[in-house]
Amino acid sequence: MANSLNNIEDRRIRIALVGCGRISRNHIKAIALHHESAELVALCDIKQQRLDSAQQLVSEAAQEIPAAAYNPEQFIGYDNLLDAVKSHAIEVDLVVLTTPSGLHPVQTIAAAEIGLNVCTEKPMATCWEDGVSMVKACDKAGVRLFVVKQNRFNSTLQLVKRQVEAGRFGQIAMVSVNVFWQRPQSYYDQDDWRGTWALDGGALMNQASHYIDLLDWLVGPVESLSASIATLGRKIEAEDTAAMQLRWKSGALGTMAVTMLTYPKNLEGSITILGETGTVKIGGPAVNQVEHWTFADNSSDDALVEQASYDTTSVYGFGHPPYYANMLNALQGKAEAVCDGQQGLHSLELLSAAYFSASHGRSVNLPLDH
Repeated sequence: MANSLNNIEDRRIRIALVGCGRISRNHIKAIALHHESAELVALCDIKQQRLDSAQQLVSEAAQEIPAAAYNPEQFIGYDNLLDAVKSHAIEVDLVVLTTPSGLHPVQTIAAAEIGLNVCTEKPMATCWEDGVSMVKACDKAGVRLFVVKQNRFNSTLQLVKRQVEAGRFGQIAMVSVNVFWQRPQSYYDQDDWRGTWALDGGALMNQASHYIDLLDWLVGPVESLSASIATLGRKIEAEDTAAMQLRWKSGALGTMAVTMLTYPKNLEGSITILGETGTVKIGGPAVNQVEHWTFADNSSDDALVEQASYDTTSVYGFGHPPYYANMLNALQGKAEAVCDGQQGLHSLELLSAAYFSASHGRSVNLPLDH
């Protein structure tokens, strides 16, 4: 066991990956790329088949990066992993949770109580109160909590972020975010937790979570929002389609439109910012293409537009490696964490406000009453 507030400076950070589903591939690759400062010491899942698949990914990564030839121990069930840590059968510094979102709170708190740092995939929780409890538990235990927001590290969004901070848009008037993706019924049928309120949430909470993050991180604090949700084409508890109206504290207005019913495949994941002195659209299937870039003034950043765009076959993008770089540097005392628990709460607050608005049929002011 390791107390994270004592920076880990003299060795590699020992990571246990919990949950070996779709997104685990990105984490395994990112850990391999950072083999000089991290090692994968454990894999944990409730199904042996998924553990075997993850072990195969570890082996494939080692073929590309021989120094990342890890031999992680396998654990069936999270409690068995934690018991091994408590008995000192295995040494772990950081638990990475890629489990269903509704499990993150109890798993985070259990890890914090035995002195482990925690990283959770998005969203950090499915309700506001649980997210707050996670942050409090980690603070009390003196460990660090990280929330994966890998889109913040996309080259396209990093470029736009710099223009917002430099004031190149002038007064921002309108922001439009669209997530027009396809998730067939077979996607939800893979696991009984998918699309449930308790463990997963719907299109806003799950698929559009990273785009919710952009509303605050990229544009600025939101003053109020109004949302509508609907379940129109999938047999799930939560929504497959949603629409939002937003007002930022800066005075800007905006919209967000999300659906998982786009035919026949993912069409667009985009953000458009319209200002007095600048207009930008970052589109493609996953904010990976600069589709429009015009400003009243000139900047050296303008020459970087073409190289900022990239092709991707996955809506996850390529942000996990730079995300890991920042997280590992934070654990080693070399950097401030870009996406800690408090940052995760910003997105969760917006999500909670959207669902409250949809269920009560009225606009919601932010911040929420805590």
